[in-house]
Amino acid sequence: MPEGNIIHRLARVHRRWLVGRQFTADSPQGRFTQDARRLSGRTLVGVEAHGKHLFHHFEGEVHLHLHLGLVGNIRHFRCAGPPPSTACRLRLASPHATLHLSGPQRCELLSPEAEAALRARLGEDPLRPEASAPRAFEALRRGRAPLATVLLDQARISGVGNILRAEALFLARLPPQLPAAELRPEDFERLWTALRELLEDAARDGRIVTPHSPPNALTLPGRRREDRFCVYDREGQPCPRCATPITRLSLSGRGLFFCPRCQAPRRGRR
Repeated sequence: MPEGNIIHRLARVHRRWLVGRQFTADSPQGRFTQDARRLSGRTLVGVEAHGKHLFHHFEGEVHLHLHLGLVGNIRHFRCAGPPPSTACRLRLASPHATLHLSGPQRCELLSPEAEAALRARLGEDPLRPEASAPRAFEALRRGRAPLATVLLDQARISGVGNILRAEALFLARLPPQLPAAELRPEDFERLWTALRELLEDAARDGRIVTPHSPPNALTLPGRRREDRFCVYDREGQPCPRCATPITRLSLSGRGLFFCPRCQAPRRGRR
């Protein structure tokens, strides 16, 4: 599932290519036909991202809400575009820019009030300028669940997925199984900074690369995608800090990667 950096990058691309254009909308798949008619002929006036959710604002206060989920895909064309596939849920077409959407988890029209209500249920998004670190800290500290579990709760912090939680916890030197209620302010400050910087860089560059990932990972041909990371999907490989083999555990049905030495629980926590 795309993490917040991908959705924010899509929003930037759409603001640059699509805003200000009038689109003809249809649903080749047939599952969005009625709502596509409401969009057709309208001009796109704005695009917003919040965590893993994408919002397109059309004239007349018609808002399109997208959540790609696990298999959703958006294709862009700087032209009228090729014929869409039979899986295309929504096509926004114009002579100079076209969008094909397929396989989304959510594709729906919302009123401005419904969008505001949905976004109020989402946690703080580190990439949004109004994000509140104190509110995010308090949201994480509610309950006794492990920190690695609550980081994936989109109602606490929005936009974090499996890769980001593993890499941010490593950069912050935090034990992933630490009860979230025991998170200290200084620990959270390191974690929030790591999340924000990873997201900002990935939204700009199009992929997550952890600053302390193994040297030359991006320059050696044939290296795995996972070599951009310090711990994610590197089970049994040496930690780039201390050379201890990376550990993988299953937590809430998801793979959790960490360094058992750099991220060891500390004594005397309160």
